[in-house]
Amino acid sequence: MLAVGIVVLVVDFWDLLRSLVVPRSWARGPIVMAIRAIRLAGRLTIEKFDSFATRDRLLATLEPTIMLLRLGIWLFVAVIGYGLVIWATSHIGIGTALIRGGSDVFTLGLATPGTGSAVTAFLAAATGLVIVALQIAYLPALYDSFNRRETLVTLLESRASTPAWGPELLARHRLIGLEAELGPLYADWERWSADVGESHTTYPSLLYLRSPHATNSWIVSLIAVMDAAALQLSLQPGSAPSSARMCVRMGFTALRDIATVQLIRFDPDPMPDAKIELTYEEFLEGVNRLEGAGIDTERSPEEAWPHFRGWRVNYESIAYELADRISAPPAPWAGPRPGGRAPILPRRPLDRKPGHHSGI
Repeated sequence: MLAVGIVVLVVDFWDLLRSLVVPRSWARGPIVMAIRAIRLAGRLTIEKFDSFATRDRLLATLEPTIMLLRLGIWLFVAVIGYGLVIWATSHIGIGTALIRGGSDVFTLGLATPGTGSAVTAFLAAATGLVIVALQIAYLPALYDSFNRRETLVTLLESRASTPAWGPELLARHRLIGLEAELGPLYADWERWSADVGESHTTYPSLLYLRSPHATNSWIVSLIAVMDAAALQLSLQPGSAPSSARMCVRMGFTALRDIATVQLIRFDPDPMPDAKIELTYEEFLEGVNRLEGAGIDTERSPEEAWPHFRGWRVNYESIAYELADRISAPPAPWAGPRPGGRAPILPRRPLDRKPGHHSGI
């Protein structure tokens, strides 16, 4: 039993180390797999509710609950491990050994160890304090990354509606005369993608933390910005900002890094004419929205479609899979949702002026 107790403690320490001290995407273990199973079960249960508002409220609490549950698992496994060690090195029953292990880990002082197990008691007490202290230190780093992510997502709400949609992003900039701002916008999202790629592979819990606004989503917003850049590169190759190309490039690079951590299969070098799920008819709907806003194109939709597909093939499958896994709000061009739920279409605010009530 001594060997079993030591193995249990090693597994617990390893998961704690790779999660809070030196996060590594390649680490796998029983605790990691248990957490993933619990998260999946919770998501599938919540997806059965028909109301989007209800699903969003429940999903918003799921990941914070799992984070607290993981803290409890680390402490519980430590109690089991030290209980087994105490049982193997003392002349007491397993029940008493587990009580003593719990008393030592939580530093309750309910059970007084014998002389032979004093070292174990000190180690157990230190373990409990370290687990709680590391969790306390971990949360500020996690929420700092979360806040950085959500800043641009929230800013995009006025530029591309909520949930965001690529054609709407371009149309709104045209309607309010801010097309020159698209270049800096793509540059901001290139840096944003690099930050998200690093933080969301280091702290996978960030993937499942939802935006404060129910219809906002980091993955839907990223899809919208990359689609907008791909549309410009396809329809307006001569006037598209140079930052559009780098935005798409960094965007799908970040998604591939996340896909590697989440064990999502993808083609690292797809052919430009490979099949995508977005149909040509859906593409035409987006182009019509641009033309309705008065955007001049350099290519016809038929000419632009192969180029747009060549860009989108680099990120569509990963983006759709992530959007499904995190139960992102249903949005145009963001993939299907369970039950075939229809996407939430963007709504433009009314441009209210004295004497009339027309929309922009």
